[in-house]
Amino acid sequence: MPDVYDVIIIGSGPAGYTAALYASRANLRVLQFQGYNVGGQLMVTSDVENYPGYEEGILGPEMMEKFEAQAKRFGTEMIARDVIAVDFSRRPFRITADGKDEPYLGRSVILATGASAKWLGLANEQRLQGRGVSACATCDGPFFRVQEVVVVGGGDTAMEEALYLTKYASQLYVVHRRDRLRASKIMQDRALNHPKIRFIWDSEVADVLGEENVQGVMVRNLKTGQTQEMPAGALFIAIGHEPNTQLFRGLVDMDPVGYIIQHEHTMTSVAGVFAAGDVADHRYRQAVTAAGDGCRAAIDAERWLEAQGEVDAEQVVDPAAWGDMAPPKEEAREERAS
Repeated sequence: MPDVYDVIIIGSGPAGYTAALYASRANLRVLQFQGYNVGGQLMVTSDVENYPGYEEGILGPEMMEKFEAQAKRFGTEMIARDVIAVDFSRRPFRITADGKDEPYLGRSVILATGASAKWLGLANEQRLQGRGVSACATCDGPFFRVQEVVVVGGGDTAMEEALYLTKYASQLYVVHRRDRLRASKIMQDRALNHPKIRFIWDSEVADVLGEENVQGVMVRNLKTGQTQEMPAGALFIAIGHEPNTQLFRGLVDMDPVGYIIQHEHTMTSVAGVFAAGDVADHRYRQAVTAAGDGCRAAIDAERWLEAQGEVDAEQVVDPAAWGDMAPPKEEAREERAS
């Protein structure tokens, strides 16, 4: 029978790496599937200024490299391949990776595959991501102080983003495909009555303009077909997010959109399977909240395994008990041996 891991983590954003760090540091045997797109959404994020501990800010890819290195320091095994199949019907759970027929076995699993912003599908939109094109006003809004900004969307998310951005933008334009908003009445009233927000109805963004950074957008009226160039320092896409949970549909409980439901702390509807980060969070979607969820999931998994009698209580260095003073795995083993 193949080796059995104590914890298998699927995903490599802040939630996945933090779960790996905590679980490995607790002296559990951990395997993490990073996926082919290692690092998640932060790999296409430029400056991160709202994560504690980086007073000067840090580039998203650099931050994920540090997360990865810290998890590896405590012994996490990592595979940069996508998971293509999971079997939660029996234990140990079976996880199959692309390019390998034999499944990996895990006593517990943490799902941390994140969520993806929905994009317009424009070539220049992809090229200028992180250089003025964003799907997160909370993350990137402060970079565009006293600039004209464009928001695309007509739902509550778009109105929330637009209202938040009015703290920084000199003028804000909301481009919407219809002649009325889909947002709730209270959000509509707030946005429609805000002096900084102007609506461009029955229109779509047809192109993003700029070489190194966003300099403007091309807007097309869907009724007349006429186009106009609008100067703008940033374009925020607010047409929703999609959780990366297709692989787990029908296996764990989800809401109608596809976000995984955490039933008991971070545990899903399947005992021994936990969810962390944006796969279960449709509200905050921040690196710091995802990391916090990864911590919770790892501690939940460790305590659940101990309650099942599947790991020896003396084997485990409980991360909650040690706090921030827990030694690395090797030091923990030496201390117990003495």
